Amino acid sequence: MAAATKTALIALASAASWGGGDFSGGMGAKSAGKGLLGTMRFVMLAQTSSLLVLLILLVMQHAPLPHGAPMWWAILAGLCGGLGLVAFYKALSRGAMGASAAISGLLAAAIPAVVSSFLEGLPGVLRLAGFAVAAVAIWMVAAGESPENTGGSRGTVLLSVFSGVAFGAYFVALKLANSLGELMPITLARASGFAVLAALAVFLYLRERTGDDAATSWWPAGWRWALAVALLDTGGNLLFIAATRMGRLDVASVLTSLYPAGTILLAAWYLHERPTRRQIAGMVIALVAVVMVTF
Repeated sequence: MAAATKTALIALASAASWGGGDFSGGMGAKSAGKGLLGTMRFVMLAQTSSLLVLLILLVMQHAPLPHGAPMWWAILAGLCGGLGLVAFYKALSRGAMGASAAISGLLAAAIPAVVSSFLEGLPGVLRLAGFAVAAVAIWMVAAGESPENTGGSRGTVLLSVFSGVAFGAYFVALKLANSLGELMPITLARASGFAVLAALAVFLYLRERTGDDAATSWWPAGWRWALAVALLDTGGNLLFIAATRMGRLDVASVLTSLYPAGTILLAAWYLHERPTRRQIAGMVIALVAVVMVTF
């Protein structure tokens, strides 16, 4: 099997895992309450769960301590990823799951694709066309109407844009940190992401002291979604790093950014949101894009 095909398959597996994680994150953010502090607590719980597992695996492997530029890239990835997740889950929790996933997914694909052209050279014409087709597919799949869509307010759009830029930077930073292996970059990213979220959570708590009900009402249901996020998001990250280690950053990031399809399909199953004809057509177009990008 050609390296490009392997990269594509691993990237698609990453997209499926991330799609499930994002759906779980959106549902968990709803359980966490209306405030930003509740969403941050939810993300911190999910990241803590995955961080503990990753640390155990590294200890079992007797992994050496990280150092040098790759270590700092992994830490930067965690900062971007942590802030991006909070913004993205908050946008999803407002109900406009499709539009939020589409905006975030397009930006998350575009930024690494541009950076890759400088780091790894311009891709071929067919692959470039495949990227364009994939962008159309992402929008068609993710931007459909939803019974839970409460309208794309300006705040929700800004959250989606911020998350897309943060995720794009996260992809690039992880690529630059992949010389550390597969587990170490994710572990460092998780640790730095948790640290920045903890600092922001303390700041918000001291500033607001609103006494909202998130701390007491979200735990019974929210922890299940948090564990699902920990499993699926970490799996998606590990698969993404494997894809970037095997092939080009632009191929891995563009195909991985098809994750909104997984989010929409889970919404159709769990929330009974029937995919529209446009969304179904987008999924078919996504398959065409996969073939074009693979060659």
